[in-house]
Amino acid sequence: MNILVTGGAGFIGSNFVRYLLGAHPGDSVVNLDALTSAGNPENLRGLERDPRYRFVKGDIADAALVGEVMTGVDAVVHMAAETHVDRSNLGADDFLRTNIVGTHTLLEAARRAKVGRFLAVSTDEVYGSIAHGAARETDPLNPSNPYSASKAAADLMTRAYWLTHKLPVVITRSSNNFGPYQYPEKVIPLFVTNALEGHPLPLYGDGRNVRDWLYVVDNCAAIDLVLRRGQEGEIYNIGGSHEVENIALTRAILALVGRPETLITPVADRPGHDRRYALDSGKVARLGWQPTHSFEDALAATVQWYRDHEGWWQPIKSGAFKAYYAKQYSAR
Repeated sequence: MNILVTGGAGFIGSNFVRYLLGAHPGDSVVNLDALTSAGNPENLRGLERDPRYRFVKGDIADAALVGEVMTGVDAVVHMAAETHVDRSNLGADDFLRTNIVGTHTLLEAARRAKVGRFLAVSTDEVYGSIAHGAARETDPLNPSNPYSASKAAADLMTRAYWLTHKLPVVITRSSNNFGPYQYPEKVIPLFVTNALEGHPLPLYGDGRNVRDWLYVVDNCAAIDLVLRRGQEGEIYNIGGSHEVENIALTRAILALVGRPETLITPVADRPGHDRRYALDSGKVARLGWQPTHSFEDALAATVQWYRDHEGWWQPIKSGAFKAYYAKQYSAR
């Protein structure tokens, strides 16, 4: 297949592009990414020499450009998104443009081009906080912040194109991903790199919020499986089945880095901070998927990756990220 991946220079996107090209020698990839925020060409260093890979810099809300890159595409894997809750709380405009308008622009272009499969990558956050049990694909959407609300809207638009136009869409909703190439505004790379530098780890609230963690390579395998074997018009939850309180995660990171727990610095909780996420992944399991990396091994490998790649993350944290970090945490 010739696959258009949007947001392929981001965290999950770059891991997915590498996964695709490694797992399917006959596939080719067009990567459309605006290189804003977490998009980073360094995430794909070396692929520029692969004749099966082509990069196009551009905005998914640019209808003319999207129509152009959609030509000759067999499938779309739509990952481009503004993703960070904290940034959406500071200002939601970019989230509305990229996550809602951009998704609609892609759907319309795919409909016109009669693309054979459109996979939209979403998040467990659209279900909102889950006090007990696990969210299923049929559960109502209950987003709590501008980011998750924009993703819920994108999901609804994607489903509407299936119901109205019979565009062959599928949607995946994954739990919290972690692994290499993750922008250090997210909790695991932020805490790992802060610990490596001996800086405080700003832990929200009482640290008892629970997240289900999924190694990014396992998510890539699940997305690839749904792309090829998922049923049109369906939604598939992808969970890591490993729930961890944030305080326990923080302590595990400090132990792996070899830093004291005195670096833990409680800060005021963020608005709209969901208490717990959990996913029922039975549906994707019936397609033949399950995580192959234990949380403990994957977290250790992730910490080691950031140890070994200071040249990747230090320039990020010394640039515009500094202003964001100060704005986000200094008043807390």
